Amino acid sequence: MSVTAYLGLGSNQGDRAENLRQAIRKLDAQAGIRVLRVSPVYETEPFGYVEQEVFLNMAVAVETDLSPEQLLETALAVERELGRVRTIRWGPRTIDIDLLLYGTSSVSLEHLVIPHPGLSLRAFVLVPLRDIWEGGVLPGHDQTIDHYLFLLAEDHKGVREWGAINWEIGSDPSAS
Repeated sequence: MSVTAYLGLGSNQGDRAENLRQAIRKLDAQAGIRVLRVSPVYETEPFGYVEQEVFLNMAVAVETDLSPEQLLETALAVERELGRVRTIRWGPRTIDIDLLLYGTSSVSLEHLVIPHPGLSLRAFVLVPLRDIWEGGVLPGHDQTIDHYLFLLAEDHKGVREWGAINWEIGSDPSAS
């Protein structure tokens, strides 16, 4: 049975846009995952550990028949393939892929919590998610994205639209 899941992607090392593009392509190439929608890209200030470069962030909706745990493992494998090394919590990274939502499911495991525990507290996640969200109350929450963005009005100002990424293989002349 297929489920629509939402992923948050971020990069602040190397060619940030290319890191995002490659992550989307690699996710879409995996068995059991099909990219449905991608948000515009936003430039955002670092969160947590602030002594680092600014991020490019976006959200991706995928259709998947993988379990939440399998989807997480696939995302982590893509991160490793693109050179992600975890040294400092919230530190610099070539790519970060967070599993934000998995259908209407709630998951609470030691290594995986869905909805993502910081979802409603981070404008840099909510703004791009709103662009691809099909509306309504967020699963596991009691309000809409717009409600949470209203509460984060000051943080919301630090999320600046950067542009779009053409990720589809063969459609980007610079990809050859």
